[in-house]
Amino acid sequence: MVYGVSGDRFGLAADDYARHRADFPAEGLDRMAVLGVGIDGQSLVDLGCGTGTVARQLAARGCRVTGLDVDRRMLDAARSLADGEPEPPHALSWIEAPAEDTGLADSSFEVATAAQCWHWLDGRAAATEARRILVPGGRICVCGFDWLPLPGSVPGVTEALIEAYNPAWDLGGIRDPGHEAHSDLASTGFVDEGAFTFDLEVPYPRDSWRLRIGASAGIVNLDGDARVAFDTELATLLDEQFPGDNLFAPHRVWGLVAAAPTS
Repeated sequence: MVYGVSGDRFGLAADDYARHRADFPAEGLDRMAVLGVGIDGQSLVDLGCGTGTVARQLAARGCRVTGLDVDRRMLDAARSLADGEPEPPHALSWIEAPAEDTGLADSSFEVATAAQCWHWLDGRAAATEARRILVPGGRICVCGFDWLPLPGSVPGVTEALIEAYNPAWDLGGIRDPGHEAHSDLASTGFVDEGAFTFDLEVPYPRDSWRLRIGASAGIVNLDGDARVAFDTELATLLDEQFPGDNLFAPHRVWGLVAAAPTS
């Protein structure tokens, strides 16, 4: 999802973002399923789907998925990745539209997901729209997969460098966007059904981490010289502080599930 980020720059970086960002962990999808989201056969809309990471994974699990995003290039990357999978999901479609005004029919989906995007949305408007397009009692999962910028870690060193090059960037630190999403959903009548949080180490090939960071919101809007200088300095820091073929980045996986009223 690209609200708050230059569409031109972010769209042009969509391929790197898609190919070098780790997939949402299977353990997180399992936790969603326990709470009634992402079960085989469900009709599901993935709001702010970006390059389709969660949409594609849930389609592979048997859901009938519509991925929705405002940036056509992100959707093009999602479609390309889906088509290139060994067994492309059949029940998967893409729509260019904002999460706050989808244009979808009333009560047309059993479940909705919003992965790693709620902080870009008008949360109250997105929650209102989700309630409209879900069936009575339908469920929504707002979730995230965020690096943890712990001192001395790969994300910690990386985030400090991002802030040095882009002081206006305000998405750093260990955040809890789930609290805001919970408030937005409750304000529109959704009822809490449960939540989950867990941490894990994510392995990244060294170049993939650099490309993933170069396509992220903190760097993608810098001018060309600054992006090159940032990447050169990041490569040097990684070589000095984290030798070896692979990097290991601590991440936090979180999600909350809420149900629409039954009437």
